[in-house]
Amino acid sequence: MDKTNLKILRILQEKARIPNIEVSRMINLAPSAVLERIRKMEKQGVIDGYEVRLNPEKFGCSQISFLKVFLNAESNHEVVAEKMAKLGEVQEIHFISGDDCYLIKVRTAGTTELNVFLQEKIKTIEGVYSTRTLPVLATHKETARIPIDK
Repeated sequence: MDKTNLKILRILQEKARIPNIEVSRMINLAPSAVLERIRKMEKQGVIDGYEVRLNPEKFGCSQISFLKVFLNAESNHEVVAEKMAKLGEVQEIHFISGDDCYLIKVRTAGTTELNVFLQEKIKTIEGVYSTRTLPVLATHKETARIPIDK
C-alpha cells in the first residue's frame, strides 16, 4: 500500500461518490490511473464496497441501544449470532470477552419499540438466557471509517 493509494482511500472514505477526475486533480494523477488503482484495491479486498448513510430519524430509527446478550453454556453461539444477524434492527454483533456474551447495536424508534424488540425477538432466540440493555442518550461520534496513517 503506497502513499498514493492511502491518499485515494482517505478521499473515498470522506466522499465515496466523488468522480475519479476530481480525485485525480486532488492527488495530481491521471483519471485512468486513479480508476486502475481503485479497481485493483477492490479486487484485492482493500475496498469492501460502498454504502449510503441514511438519516435514521427519517426512518423512525433514532433510538440507538447496545445490548449485552448472555447465552446458556450449552447454546450454539454461531446459531444465535446468525439468528440475531437476520433481525433488521441489529446493526452490529460482537462476541466480547469479560462477560463472554454478545454485544449488539440496535436501532429502534424509541424505548417502547426497543422493549418489543427485546421481548419478541431477542429473548425468544433459543439459547439466550439474559440481556442487559444500554440505551444511548447522546451520540458524539459515529463512523464506519478506518483510521489511515498519513
